[in-house]
Formats: sequence, structure tokens, C-alpha cells
Amino acid sequence: MFPKPKSALVPNTYAFESEPMVKPTGFREYDARWLFNKEINLMGVQALGMGLGALIAELGVKQEIVTGHDFRGYSASIKYALISGLMAAGCKVHDIGLAVTPMAYFAQFDLDVPCVAMVTASHNDNGWTGVKMGANRPLTFGPDEMTRLKEIVLNAAFNNKAGGSYQFHENYPARYIADLTNRPKLKRRLKVVAACGNGTAGAFAPQVLEAIGCEVIPLDTELDHTFPKYNPNPEDMEMLHAIRDAVLAHKADVGLGFDGDGDRCGVVDNTGEEIFADKVGVMLARDMSAINANAQFVVDVKSTGLFVTDPVLQKQGAKTVYWKTGHSYMKRRTNELGALAGFEKSGHFFFNKPFGRGYDDGLVSAIAICEMLDRAPGKSMADLKDALPKTWSSPTMSPHCADEAKYGVVDAVVKHFETLQQNGAQVAGQNIRDLVTVNGVRVTVADGSWGLVRASSNKPELVVVVESPVSEQRMRDMFEAMDSVLRTHPEVGAYNQKI
Repeated sequence: MFPKPKSALVPNTYAFESEPMVKPTGFREYDARWLFNKEINLMGVQALGMGLGALIAELGVKQEIVTGHDFRGYSASIKYALISGLMAAGCKVHDIGLAVTPMAYFAQFDLDVPCVAMVTASHNDNGWTGVKMGANRPLTFGPDEMTRLKEIVLNAAFNNKAGGSYQFHENYPARYIADLTNRPKLKRRLKVVAACGNGTAGAFAPQVLEAIGCEVIPLDTELDHTFPKYNPNPEDMEMLHAIRDAVLAHKADVGLGFDGDGDRCGVVDNTGEEIFADKVGVMLARDMSAINANAQFVVDVKSTGLFVTDPVLQKQGAKTVYWKTGHSYMKRRTNELGALAGFEKSGHFFFNKPFGRGYDDGLVSAIAICEMLDRAPGKSMADLKDALPKTWSSPTMSPHCADEAKYGVVDAVVKHFETLQQNGAQVAGQNIRDLVTVNGVRVTVADGSWGLVRASSNKPELVVVVESPVSEQRMRDMFEAMDSVLRTHPEVGAYNQKI
């Protein structure tokens, strides 16, 4: 028998060292995240391993799993606690050691192992830990699997048995790096800033970029789990400003920034300007659809409307489907449709053959960006960006809305716009051209301006984004149209930021 996890225990007590602690909120929609020693202890991680092993058996999948850990002061100890639980459940564990998350995904294919459990807090601040899990490569768990895992762990409904074993794969990163770099070298000598924020990617990104033929300017690539400069997150302004400064100082062709576990890549052009991930996706879609006929792409509902309206993509016969926000949803949909690639506004990109194996890998994204530049001799990153049609887009805006109320509010907003469309009514002075309701509602009007309202997956908030290909005023008109509907719901509070 193994005790049922407690939701809270006090550190430096007998109970903390003798019982498992697992705070229920750590089970998210498609992965798990906790504050170590405040929301989960090592015995709780062991319980998680037992629960994951039981779930794998319940799913009818062979109990064989890849594990790895990111570069934080406590990640290795958490991984070994997880491994002890997995082995108790009867799993054969393949440990690849210190790794970026996509290295663990690669190992599923390379070692022919069906399951994965990567210990990482991704781009979260120090103090956080978590696990990204999957049992059907290249996919990771979604809400159904995470809900069932939570039930098993919190009820201690384990099914432990003999037969577990452990194998460490020595020097495994060399196999991952060889796989990424087994390609023709770039014809163009690109000068690239590789920024890693002292996170895990620093051990691998410079080698990979040099091996494909880049001149690499390393920026904060020394591993240091105190993250002395800034948190390794290419969406944070501190990291982007550091990349900008390095690009300008070294007259680099492009700056590439990798998050803490290496599954996302941020881009700064040769003028030092950040290019948001959805616009990078449009640039890559242009490049990829030029050499792949009838290319299909999947993008999340927060992404730019250029995927549909861009004349170059239209001319090249590219088709795009908008889908739910979230790396697990996007990965699954890209896989189901056999799309060439999926692009999420957060920077998770999913490349299928011939570019990748369907999972998100910041280094695969970096290589794709370098190859795009290689196929555009004489053009800079800024030239490629400036060649896109101009759009005016808002940042992500989040009005407060309680977790208990947010989904009901969004359902009502969806119904409101569906009724307007049925009645031929106008939004922001124009007819509705298209409604996408896979994840909240995205309303596109006749001139291509659009607005999105959805519920946040992990905070007591709504998410509002607007964009117009016409003018800043039309963008503001769409915001007023969306916000005026939200203001009819008293449950919706103040925004964190507004245009």
C-alpha cells in the first residue's frame, strides 16, 4: 500500500518526509506543473510516477518510457523520484539524462519507446517543476489523460507490480545532435546569435547551428540554473532586448532565442526587431509552400489572419485550418490532418515530414528559419518580414473572469455572434465573413478584420485578441465590438492591458 497524497504538508516536519504531497491544481490541461516543496514533495513525485505507470497500462500501451530532465538545481532528484515510481508500476525506464524536451520526444522514435515523461518546468521561474508526458508518439497528453492521471494519483489507485527496470543511455545528446545535423550544409554563411538564457538549450543549440554551417554568436549559453541574467523565455522582453543588443553589436543576420526546455524558438531580425511567432509562421509557410505543392498548415486561433489572406500563400495553393490554442491540441490536430506544419502564436511549431516528426522542437524551428534564409539569397530577415502584408494587431489582452464563470461567459458570447451571423447583422459596421468556434469565438468581418474571445486554459481570465489588415482604427473598431459584448456580462472584470 502507498498512502493517499495530501494536498498540503509543512516542510521540515515528520509528515513532510513520510507522506506524499501533491496539490491537485498541478494537473493542468496537457501537462503538470508544481512549485517544488510547496505544492509537491519527492514522495509526491514518486506517486506521480506510480500513477503514470498505471495509466500507461490502463491505456493498453507497452510499459516502456523515456525520461530526461532539464537544467535546474532540483530536476535530477525529481526525475529519480519519478523513475522509482515508474519502476514500481512495472515500467522499463530509458533515461537519457540532461536533455531539452524535444530530445526526449526524439528518443521515443530513436529507441522505439512508446511513452515519455520529461521533467521540466519549461520557461517557468525557478522553484517550479513539472512533467510533460505522452503515450502515443509524437503526441502528448490532453485533458482526458490528465484528468484520469489526476484521479489515479490523488486516490492512490496504483497497480504496482514487479518487472520494472532501468537503463541509462550514455552520451545520448550526440545521437540527437547527429539526427538534427544530418543534412546539407547551408550555402549562405549566416551569422546567428544563439541566446539560451543559461538554460538547458545552451548545451546543444550552438553545436547544432555551427554544424549546419552558421557562424554562431553565443549569448548566455553557459549552463547556470540560477538564471543570473533573466528567465530563459523568448516571449519576455528582457531576453528579447538582450538578443537585440547582441544582433546589433555583431551585425548578425538573425537572433534566435530558446526557452528553458528548448521546444520554442523566438526570432529577432537583423535590425534588432522582434518578429512575433505567428508572423514567423507566415514567413515559414510561404517558404515551405513554395517547395511543397498543396501545403496544409494548422495555426491556433490567436494567430494572424494572414494565413488565410496572404496573396503569396493563396497563389501557392496553401490551405490553413485554425485550431485550439495549446501545444498538445495543436500537435494532435497537425498530426490528424497530416499537415506540413502547425504554428502556435506562443512559438511552439510542429513540423511533419520532410521537416520533422510532428513534435515541437525549438532547434528544428531554428534550422527551418536558417534554411528559409538560405533559399532567399540577397534578402535579409527584415526583408522577408517587410514583404508580408501590413497588419495592425493587439497584444493578448486578458480581462479577469472567475474560473467558475469564464466558460459560461464564453458560451454566451459564442451564441451571441452565431445569432448575429444568422440574422445577417453587422459587427463593427460590416457583415460577418467567418466564425471559428473551436476555441471560444473568432469573428472575421468582410474587410478581414477579426476579434477573438476565449477562456484562458490556466488562469481566471478571458483572452481577447484583435487584428486588422486595413488600419489601426479598424483594429480598434473590432476591439470595441468585442468588448461591448463582454461588458454585458458583469462577471467580466478589468483587463491586464488594453490597446
